[in-house]
Amino acid sequence: MIMKTFLALLLTLALCLSMAACGSSEAPAADTQAPADTQAADTQAADTQAAADTQAAAQTGTIPGLEDGVFTVGMECAYAPYNWTQMDDANGAVPISNVPGAYANGYDVMIAKKICEANGWELEIVSSAWDSLTPAVQSGTMDANIAGQSMTADRMEEVDMAGPYYYATIVCVTTNDSPYATATSIADLAGGTCTSQSGTIWYDSCLPQIPDANLLAPAETAPAMIMQLQTGTVDFICTDLPTAMAAAAKDDNLHILNFSGTDGDFQFASQQELDENVNIGIAVAKGNTALKDAIDAVLANMTYTDFNDLMNEAISIQPEV
Repeated sequence: MIMKTFLALLLTLALCLSMAACGSSEAPAADTQAPADTQAADTQAADTQAAADTQAAAQTGTIPGLEDGVFTVGMECAYAPYNWTQMDDANGAVPISNVPGAYANGYDVMIAKKICEANGWELEIVSSAWDSLTPAVQSGTMDANIAGQSMTADRMEEVDMAGPYYYATIVCVTTNDSPYATATSIADLAGGTCTSQSGTIWYDSCLPQIPDANLLAPAETAPAMIMQLQTGTVDFICTDLPTAMAAAAKDDNLHILNFSGTDGDFQFASQQELDENVNIGIAVAKGNTALKDAIDAVLANMTYTDFNDLMNEAISIQPEV
């Protein structure tokens, strides 16, 4: 009996030792790293979750100004092909909330619609004078301005800007019968009478680089600027390529002068200064990081080709002035 008990104890001890050994062999070492593909999957999952969190925040109204789910956007509604006014909803135009019976369309409206579709917002377009756009965002009257505004250092001291949502080359425009139509550099424009739109880099920094330029007072709007050229009040104007292309598409007597990529182009102190003047951004109130991030998340999924295709579409459907 004693021998049987002793053998039973030995068998029990051996079984315990065997189970302990099996347990230790299956436990991973504390410093073992996950395989690279697992880490990549984790990173992708984190990015996807971050995007989902941003969208969820937008849809639940936690973004300042979007508590009502309405994205209120300011633009001139008079700056083709970025934005314009038309009298019906053709080609996807959106009602202008402060101009009964009028509708806004153009590149800016198309971008605003994409942002709203991605975030589940309702779009409201408000027509505003150019000089009133920034104060409206600062005061909270507008959630954002999508209005063809350059991302200049001065502007970004007043507002935060998402984007760019377009990259706009700086050009001049003259008429086919002008002595300046053969210009190959800004030096060839010396002595000419010119203007541009108020509150823009074109008027403040570009035209003053032309030797002996007769710089008239700035135009209040892009159409007013173009009208001065068409009526012979000025010899040429300075603007961005989309605005020039839109004008030339409606008036075959207009001639675009594009000096970009040459030594005769407008000069800037650095590439950074050039970039901030050709990059077009979306203004939001200072510190409204949640809204800026939500907008940037949509723009990040668009390419140069997407932007250009959308701009070409806007130019093709712009109404006659």
